[in-house]
Amino acid sequence: MDTLLFNTRDELVRVSLRHVVYFEADGNYTHIFFANGQKASVLYSLAKLETLLDEKLQGKKQPFIRIGKKYIINSACVFQINTLKHKLILANFDTSNVFSISVSKEALKSLKELYTQKQ
Repeated sequence: MDTLLFNTRDELVRVSLRHVVYFEADGNYTHIFFANGQKASVLYSLAKLETLLDEKLQGKKQPFIRIGKKYIINSACVFQINTLKHKLILANFDTSNVFSISVSKEALKSLKELYTQKQ
């Protein structure tokens, strides 16, 4: 199982990547959203987290996709791409939680093309 550990002076956050739905940038922090509805925040920029994911998953199929400046999503959780409403709906069907995030039209079009090329 792929796990990331974020250890600070006051806190240890253990992140099982198979439960992550998406990561969201917030300045120098990144918020991590889990399939069960839990959320954690770590003192890592999204760019630094992206590098950490690449290192951790090196040689394995990369399930995470960077979407614009603000998000890294778990590609297995993509449920609906709505370019007209600028919405990306993410879901993990092991739980009843559904996540709706606002993403630029251009980023959604690129994501949609990525999925349609796979077919």
